[in-house]
Amino acid sequence: MGRSRVLFVRHAESLANAGGITMPNNLIPLSEAGARAARALAATLPAPPALVLVSRALRTQQTAQPYCRLTGVVPDVEPLLDELSIICPSLIEGMNGVQRREVVRPLWERPNLHRRAGPQADTFIEFQERVRRFADRRLPQLPDGTVIFGHGIWCGMLQWLSAGNWARDAADMLAFRRYQLGLRMANGAAVAL
Repeated sequence: MGRSRVLFVRHAESLANAGGITMPNNLIPLSEAGARAARALAATLPAPPALVLVSRALRTQQTAQPYCRLTGVVPDVEPLLDELSIICPSLIEGMNGVQRREVVRPLWERPNLHRRAGPQADTFIEFQERVRRFADRRLPQLPDGTVIFGHGIWCGMLQWLSAGNWARDAADMLAFRRYQLGLRMANGAAVAL
């Protein structure tokens, strides 16, 4: 049996990417520029898709919407695609992008695989395991021509795990962060999985 072609697309620019005020992770919408980019992106993606997957985040669903409208496909929501939520939105409420970065930076500089920065945050281990479950269980079952609308850190984790890596300690978490930052996906960028 041949390998399936699966295309991963990072969501278009969100209000958070544009430096907007903190919102709950799954409720962050696209910016106006992101909405325009999503409409332009729709015509550049392969059609028809066999399947379209989106995370539970509004920004992935809004990015997929013009493409789904164009191709007549209803997207499936896949919780395993959810992005890392490294800090609970209630702890950074009212902050803009610059302010958020100053609060989040120490979480990466002093890594702890099991730290939960607030009740609506992931631990790094939970996030890593979520992506691993997708890679091991869901990805091999996807039909040829699947298009996934997801998140940048999530895709970085998938690629890192696919290279045989696994975070077992703080040094590994730092290694992942360096890897992921070196691969930064632009909003709206696509990569074949």
